[in-house]
Amino acid sequence: MNIEKQEAYLKEWQGHEEIAERMLPIIGHLYRDNNIVTTVYGRSLVNSPTIEILKAHRFARLILDDELTVLETFPLLEALSKLDLAPARIDLGRLAVRYQAQLGKLDLDSFVASELASVNTGRTPVLDEPQDIVLYGFGRIGRLVARILVEKSGSGEKLRLRAAVVRKGGPDDLVKRASLLRRDSVHGPFHGIITIDEEQNAIIANGNMIRIIYADAPENVDYAQYGIHNAILIDNTGKWRDREGLGRHLQAKGVSQVLLTAPGKGDIPNVVFGVNNELITSDESLFSAASCTTNAIVPVLKAVSDKFGIVSGHVETCHSYTNDQNLIDNYHKASRRGRSAPLNMVITETGAAKAVAKVLPELTGKLTGNAIRVPTPNVSLAILNLQLKEETDVATLNGYLRAVSLDSPLQNQVDYTNSPDVVSSDFVGSRHAGVVDSLATIVQGSRCVVYVWYDNEFGYSCQVVRMIQKMAGLELTALPA
Repeated sequence: MNIEKQEAYLKEWQGHEEIAERMLPIIGHLYRDNNIVTTVYGRSLVNSPTIEILKAHRFARLILDDELTVLETFPLLEALSKLDLAPARIDLGRLAVRYQAQLGKLDLDSFVASELASVNTGRTPVLDEPQDIVLYGFGRIGRLVARILVEKSGSGEKLRLRAAVVRKGGPDDLVKRASLLRRDSVHGPFHGIITIDEEQNAIIANGNMIRIIYADAPENVDYAQYGIHNAILIDNTGKWRDREGLGRHLQAKGVSQVLLTAPGKGDIPNVVFGVNNELITSDESLFSAASCTTNAIVPVLKAVSDKFGIVSGHVETCHSYTNDQNLIDNYHKASRRGRSAPLNMVITETGAAKAVAKVLPELTGKLTGNAIRVPTPNVSLAILNLQLKEETDVATLNGYLRAVSLDSPLQNQVDYTNSPDVVSSDFVGSRHAGVVDSLATIVQGSRCVVYVWYDNEFGYSCQVVRMIQKMAGLELTALPA
């Protein structure tokens, strides 16, 4: 009997694996040719290996309290591939549930055609013309943003990473920068093929030509000579943070908007994508994507504030060390940061609590904050110690945050885990701004402590790219509604 069960489990797995493999070319074809992003309850299937497609279906169990398998979604995928669709984001999980609920009133092809009628209008470009993107700086965030943009290049009609501006490091600068993009000690190898074009001084990543431009000042670059026009420039150096400094980029030919990957100063709009997107308007040309910590905590704070209200609180972050610190003890202009980063926990300041008020004005003056740099290279932890306006309990608070993560306007920002064994390395590569660790949640009357993990490199880079898409006017219709 046990042998029969073993064989049954293996046969079922192999069957699902085979179907997922058959889904791969259809998903790729829809993405490249029609700019269709297929998902399962928010989890993108584009560029996913077979195992990730199966895991995305398994994730749906958290929402449906029931299994959803490729047996249900594959026929729907085949049906929608027969249509001539305009660009859209199509959730196969939601389609499958709706199809089952209509109890055979429509056959599968008719059902899919009906649900997707609004975009069954023929292939159209996502934008009138591809949006040029330039990276100013090619460090940790710059290279990760580059990876994400290349991954999302699709048919080439959307965002095109055209160049990265750096200071030349030596005669083999191009080779070394290509190598750093190809291999990453934290995030692993680049998914694809990277070559170099020495004549054009460019890195070719999965067919995307990224020119490496050498410059010492923003205003000295003539992007137009490289065929770059109306570009959105991402400044990930953090060197200039106010309107005067960032505005120097706009003096360069070919640049129309600038996004800073650090907290902006003065009247620079600080945007946490998913929370205050309304600040992204055509009237403004300079934006800040705030900090990684601000992006991690603001969506959770907004969710908690909307439901329970926040009287006051303290934010403590255990943050992985960064390039700003020293590997071994040496002089540093800031207190404590001169001490060896891999050997010490280092108490330091953070502007995250004050930055929250720029995004959520209702929390102005209600939060304090501090940070401890810890000896890990990536993934940080924010501890939100909050006094709420009303009493609650662990089950209620966790249940609410789980619902926010699964099906809400913040589902791309807030993730949720209930695993008893997760540690920081489990969140490397998380595409969410932050992940609520539900088993660590503490509630005592109206006081609560919420723990939020975040990949301070990759998760933040995903938020930056979401901002870029919004700035470019790249918003796909999500179906079914």
